[in-house]
Amino acid sequence: MDFRDYSLKELVSNIQNKKISAKEVTQSALDNIEKFDSEINAFCAVNPEDALAQAERIDSLLSKGENVGKLAGIPIGVKDLEDARGFVTTFGSELHVKDKIAEKDSILVKRMRDQGCIILGKTNTPEFGHKGKTDNVPFGVTKNPWNLEYSPGGSSGGTSAALASGMIPLGTGSDGGGSIRIPAALGGLAGIKTSQGRIPIGGDTPPGSGLLTVKGPMANSTEDNALALDATVGPHPTDIFSLESKDIDWSGQLTEELPKSAIWSPTMGFSTVDKEILSKCEAAINKLADAGVEIIEKETIWDDNPVDAWMIFWASACARRQQHLIGTEDFEKIDPLLRLFIEMGTTMDSASYATSIDACHKLGYQLQNFFDESPLIITPATCGHAPKLEGDGFVNGTQTPSWVDFTMGINMTRNPAGVIPISLLDSGLPASIQIIGGQRRDLDVLQAMHSFEKVIEFTAKATGHANS
Repeated sequence: MDFRDYSLKELVSNIQNKKISAKEVTQSALDNIEKFDSEINAFCAVNPEDALAQAERIDSLLSKGENVGKLAGIPIGVKDLEDARGFVTTFGSELHVKDKIAEKDSILVKRMRDQGCIILGKTNTPEFGHKGKTDNVPFGVTKNPWNLEYSPGGSSGGTSAALASGMIPLGTGSDGGGSIRIPAALGGLAGIKTSQGRIPIGGDTPPGSGLLTVKGPMANSTEDNALALDATVGPHPTDIFSLESKDIDWSGQLTEELPKSAIWSPTMGFSTVDKEILSKCEAAINKLADAGVEIIEKETIWDDNPVDAWMIFWASACARRQQHLIGTEDFEKIDPLLRLFIEMGTTMDSASYATSIDACHKLGYQLQNFFDESPLIITPATCGHAPKLEGDGFVNGTQTPSWVDFTMGINMTRNPAGVIPISLLDSGLPASIQIIGGQRRDLDVLQAMHSFEKVIEFTAKATGHANS
């Protein structure tokens, strides 16, 4: 079963109407993993016996006429930064592979399980989700199904690769600086970072990247994402920032109606964009204009690149978590780039942190000035091309960490932002655009993503493995 050929709505309907059983769907996902994941390495842990037992329970409840949820019988992978009952949460770290098995689910995973999802296992991530590509010491390198010489991005790269290859129909991700949007963009998926607080990040321990963190489902299409969000958004008493979201029906409100206008900002005013990527994005913008969307071009959205202010949040969180290991043998087992972030974080003072909070306000204020003119801002999803399995991403042939500069500032402002694929690059990987909405205007972003998908009509599939 190639899950790229089925919408979540179709799969759930077929399972609920007993055209196919949850056990058969789950077995198909397990078969896909067994056949194809040796090439891609999207999963770092799978428990087939438990998954099939979960599916049998769903089928039993359905046979009794019971309601098992909006995601009845859907098999999922869980990013290995959050707990799923029965699995070790390793954080992609050699230091945690022998930790105790989780006895309960994270809030997001529990909500997905309660809505009928089948937990297959854990998807790969860079150590503590610290970079925009997916590799680590205990589980190795995850490859992009569109071209196995490239990374699927990160840090939700395992989930993205599993979806892009058709192995599974749904998974979980998290986004502290682009970690849902970047791998979704490189995987040819529709992906959304919701407004912070839509999916609670409470629980026993604070979120890894602090106030930057957003958790959420990852899927192939906007429609699928909206259905999964319908099943999982809502407040939680342990998340002091969670948003009230009662009776959400985003999937039921999606139409093909295009927005009247959108702002197009090719560089946001601070970044160099790869020429090939910019050309593909401009072609997509022209399609939207031809379809009737008024395109308002704005070269400058932000006066400065927000990455320096974002890095203060990021490095401080890294130091908070692991600075106690500096000078120990265990510290040398940590990824060198993550060690750099940890050490950087120990040098940051409280005044710098407060200044970065001020930067969040400034960035949000500047965004709102543009939203007063139009409800949406479109940018390239990435400034550059995906990294190969070794090294960094590329802008105009030069390796640079700036290849992902368009995503981080949106975590600071807390606006919803989504990505959709628009075309294929010479590398065989997708190019994508990012769509940013006003504060808490998640439905506006989903609606734009959905209607833009219909105009742009990106229908290609990854061909980098045997399932294609």
